[in-house]
Amino acid sequence: MGEVETNEKGVDLIKSMEGFSPSVYRCPADIFTIGFGSLHGLDGDRLDRDHRDITHNEGTTLLKRDLRKAEYFVAKLVRVPLTLNQFSALVSLVFNIGSGNFQNSTLRMKLNRRDYQGCADNFWQWRRGGGRILPGLVRRRELEKQLFLS
Repeated sequence: MGEVETNEKGVDLIKSMEGFSPSVYRCPADIFTIGFGSLHGLDGDRLDRDHRDITHNEGTTLLKRDLRKAEYFVAKLVRVPLTLNQFSALVSLVFNIGSGNFQNSTLRMKLNRRDYQGCADNFWQWRRGGGRILPGLVRRRELEKQLFLS
């Protein structure tokens, strides 16, 4: 897809589902996180509990930096045409589950066989965090599916 960026609907979905935390916290998968779900601090290093608090604007900056990575992997791993909403929904998913999980997913395999509906119908499989089904991830996957199909 070239140099495509997540659209506003995708960024808003991610921000609303991640929420904003100015301080470091442990996500459900027990990983240090800050801002809108960033795993790396302002210096680019992996977060530790001692990272200073950040502002909302710094959180947005971290999110946009992190989205570049997810966008790169979606563009690299998807070999079929995508609408901007489809691309943005997949970026939200990859941002949340990681590129390795996406690469090995049934969802991506279906998509690359041009089974767009089959791909959409597989978002639900990624609703676990820390080994259990999380209501927030159930909702997020439904919103991503809706964006993907819109």
